[in-house]
Amino acid sequence: MGKKSVVTEAQDIQLAIELISLGARLQLLESETSLSRERLLKLYKELKGVSPPKGMLPFSTDWFITWQPNIHSSLFIGIHKYLVEHAQISGIQAIMKAYRLYLEQIELEPGEEPVLSLTRAWTLVRFFESKMLATACCEECSGNFVVYKDDLNQHYTCGLCHMPSRAGKTKRAKEAAALHAA
Repeated sequence: MGKKSVVTEAQDIQLAIELISLGARLQLLESETSLSRERLLKLYKELKGVSPPKGMLPFSTDWFITWQPNIHSSLFIGIHKYLVEHAQISGIQAIMKAYRLYLEQIELEPGEEPVLSLTRAWTLVRFFESKMLATACCEECSGNFVVYKDDLNQHYTCGLCHMPSRAGKTKRAKEAAALHAA
C-alpha cells in the first residue's frame, strides 16, 4: 500500500467519522467513502455504541413537498446552493457544511431530532442534481421553496404564506395545549 492510499484511507475515516456524527446512514457512508462495509459498521458501532439503523434510504420526492419538511428542505437547499455558488465547495463537503448551518438555524429542544436528517439532505441534493426537484419563488413572500421540477409553478404560493389547515396540529402541540389548559 503506497503513501497516497494511506492518506486517502485516513481522509475517508475522518469523513466517515464526521458523517456519522451528523447522523449519516450506512448507505450514505458507503456511497461517499471507499471504506468497506465491515469497516464502516465497526466505526459506526464504535462511535454510536449501537448498530446503524437498517432499512432503505428515502427514495421518493414526495416527502420534501409536504408542509413542514418542505420548509426545512427549502432552508437547507438555499444554504447549500449559496455555498456551492459562493464558497468554492461542492460534493459531500458542501452538504455537510450546509447541514451544519441548517442545524444552527433551527431551534431544537434537548433530545429533539431535526425535521431534515443528514441522509434526507444528501438525498435532496441528489434529487436536485437529477432534476427531479427544483425551487420556485413564492409570489407572496419571495422566498424560494422546493417544488416538483415538472409542475407548473408560475403562481406558486409557499406553505408559510398559505398554511394547510392541519399545519402545526402535531402531537407535541396538542400535549402543550393540554398542559396549558390544566
